[in-house]
Amino acid sequence: MTSTAPPKSGAREAHPEHLGHVIFIAAAAAMGGFLFGYDSAVINGAVEAIRSRYDIGSAALAQVIAIALIGCAIGAATAGRIADRIGRIRCMQISAVMFTVSAVGSALPFSLYDLAFWRVIGGFAIGMASVIGPAYIAEVAPAAYRGRLGSFQQAAIVIGIAISQLVNWGILNAADGDQRGQVLGLEAWQVMLGVMVVPAVLYGLLSFAIPESPRFLISVGRDERAREVLKEVEGDKIDLDVRVAEIDHAMKSEHKSTFKDLLGGTFFFKPIVWVGIGLSVFQQFVGINVAFYYSSTLWQSVGVDPTDSFLYSFTTSIINIIGTVIAMIFVDRIGRKPLALIGSVGMVIGLGLEAWAFSFDLVDGKLPATQGWVALIAAHVFVLFFALSWGVVVWVFLGEMFPNRIRAAALGVAASAQWIANWAITASFPSLADWNLSATYVIYTIFAALSIPFVLRYVKETKGKTLEEMG
Repeated sequence: MTSTAPPKSGAREAHPEHLGHVIFIAAAAAMGGFLFGYDSAVINGAVEAIRSRYDIGSAALAQVIAIALIGCAIGAATAGRIADRIGRIRCMQISAVMFTVSAVGSALPFSLYDLAFWRVIGGFAIGMASVIGPAYIAEVAPAAYRGRLGSFQQAAIVIGIAISQLVNWGILNAADGDQRGQVLGLEAWQVMLGVMVVPAVLYGLLSFAIPESPRFLISVGRDERAREVLKEVEGDKIDLDVRVAEIDHAMKSEHKSTFKDLLGGTFFFKPIVWVGIGLSVFQQFVGINVAFYYSSTLWQSVGVDPTDSFLYSFTTSIINIIGTVIAMIFVDRIGRKPLALIGSVGMVIGLGLEAWAFSFDLVDGKLPATQGWVALIAAHVFVLFFALSWGVVVWVFLGEMFPNRIRAAALGVAASAQWIANWAITASFPSLADWNLSATYVIYTIFAALSIPFVLRYVKETKGKTLEEMG
């Protein structure tokens, strides 16, 4: 029996009467992204202190830094199923609790091993937030605003990175420039990790102030509440009954999202799932998180004073925010795919120049003046082009590109792949940098270059489409 599609509700042209309220909802959900960015980058201020306190080498240090990403992968892989069972809001609240526990545990570790354990817990929370934020925002945002509201996730991530580095810089100054100096009765690096309690608690409180996703509400039979939320976020000029029927039809035309639904095609997963995995892997294999996990250590390795290295890390974060704002302005105007291509070209240039600069030998522990300036400027160029493109559009794509029936599970797999790729880059960088820093950046440049034909061939534009039109 052939199912007939319901009449159009006008959702494509929906404009909420109180856009500020919809912005608040998206911003509250994106608070998970803030914690994602904060927790990911805050370790930057503690790297050398952890190396000193526990007397470990580069390989062991890399595993402590990167082990959180294993938790991220697990959290991302399971978040979709959890959200489908108990709701998006409950998933956010679980994530907030885990962020809080991780912050307290990381600030008060008994040994290197329990520090690693608390970082895994925080990673699990980050992984959940990385899936739930974009999925929830995509589900509550009107189609006309979805790109800009979806980019809130990345905006929150980069603000979290910047704030963490600013906090680290302030704590470091309070400790007279010594990561192991005393602040509030603890070593400075412990305070850096513990401050995350504040945004974690705020995230939990904000989750009580926003509505559940209308798609989840319809999936559990709460159609009346779904109508109220749809009126709240899409306005009352759409036909709410038809809009509910649209969503219900899209969800019931095919069964609920499970991992099994992702299987098929030539290579295990369906082609669209591989495209999502490809976007996630390319986003990480350009080496963006090296700029945030190891930036202070990187600048110190080429002769920059420790306090100045934190300042350079912070300026990189400001560039990151500027690039993200540019993406938010243009993502719904010129589309996701053109931004990705522009960003790839810019990243190739920035990474190539960094590889060239780092190929020169140090003189008195520093790069030659010209190469030093090229390295500094190129690092900022790389971050700018990443931020105005892949940093935003990958999360927007992942929230939009999958058909309703597989969205949650596919997003979980794609985000999990992103964390595994992130782990591979993060865990390998210290050893690769010890081997050959210039060659390491050549590798990142190659991946940035390969992302161009990948986008041209496999990625389809999602600008302006409702989620129900994705398959």
